[in-house]
Amino acid sequence: MDIAVRREILSEEFDYQTIMHALGDHVYPRGRISALIRGGDIVRVKKGIYVFGEQYRERPYSREVLANIIYGPSYISLEYAMGFYGMIPESVEGVTSVTTGRSRRFETPVGLFSYRSVPAAAFSVGIDRMETRDGKSFLIALPEKALADKIRLDHGSGISSQRELKQYLIDSLRIDPATLAGMNAERVEEYSALYRSRKIGLLAKLLHRGIGRGGRWK
Repeated sequence: MDIAVRREILSEEFDYQTIMHALGDHVYPRGRISALIRGGDIVRVKKGIYVFGEQYRERPYSREVLANIIYGPSYISLEYAMGFYGMIPESVEGVTSVTTGRSRRFETPVGLFSYRSVPAAAFSVGIDRMETRDGKSFLIALPEKALADKIRLDHGSGISSQRELKQYLIDSLRIDPATLAGMNAERVEEYSALYRSRKIGLLAKLLHRGIGRGGRWK
């Protein structure tokens, strides 16, 4: 690889326009990009999106940043966000996101990225912007929004009562009752109204009632 390219591109995740600019006046820039991919100097994550190969990587690339740019508009949510916040005990390998577009799934050289469709009315609320160590940023659901998205999109849960929802949260998802006790019920009420979701409304009611550390209602 031309070391000048590595010096020119400051982040580990970059797009087609960025590498074209870094190649400057190269006579055959597209051919050069193809050669860099063949040699493993850069990795093509998806058409027009790349990361550096191991030999030229200066720090770990961010799968969260990649998730936002692979398919959009989108933000990280569902199981991956819940694992990110430590809400669930299991580690989540694939990055899960939601989008206003069609549901999609991308198997890439750097992992699985999946996207579930949600209504546009609720898409833009309950999102936080987080920064990586190299100054890049990504969008991720707040804990309450990630759980609301999970409950709404889990069509096989069969939840129709507060009791069933409590069992789903604690037994199926294995969320610590103390985590639920710290959630903001007003936020969940807002998501319920925007999604027009009865199941999310049940969650808001549960949180208003309060869940003790032993999993008992207050």
